[in-house]
Amino acid sequence: MQKITTFLTFNDQAEEAVNLYTSLFKNSTIKSMSRYPDNVPGLGGKIMVATFQVEGQEFLALNGGPHFTFAQGISLLVNCEAQEEIDTLWEKLSEGGAQLDCGWLTDKFGVSWQIIPTILGEMMSDKDAEKSKRVVEALWKMKKIDIAALKQAYNA
Repeated sequence: MQKITTFLTFNDQAEEAVNLYTSLFKNSTIKSMSRYPDNVPGLGGKIMVATFQVEGQEFLALNGGPHFTFAQGISLLVNCEAQEEIDTLWEKLSEGGAQLDCGWLTDKFGVSWQIIPTILGEMMSDKDAEKSKRVVEALWKMKKIDIAALKQAYNA
């Protein structure tokens, strides 16, 4: 059991969110779901708590009612090896949400995500300050991150 688990509290869309998240990542599974009794106003029959894993990371999802919302101050960062993965996650997760700057997006449930190429950290921490500066300047102009454009800035 991992020591710290991300606990996501939704209004009433936990099941839809869990199904979306586990469908997008190859190494994912829904471990358990419990439902509210039918007599609970507004939540009867809906998921109370779901436990699921995405890429080896365990999450809990709860339907807690309309007073629960998400804020951009906490996000789920996904390290991506290839542009194809960035493109797929960017499109699927931002559908019905918002595409923000520098690889950030908000999904239709209000959860904030960062879809980031693994190579970005390597380029930004290069000992050559000019290379790093060019990468950061290129990044600031992007919404969805383009690995080829970052490499072009890095190697300019």
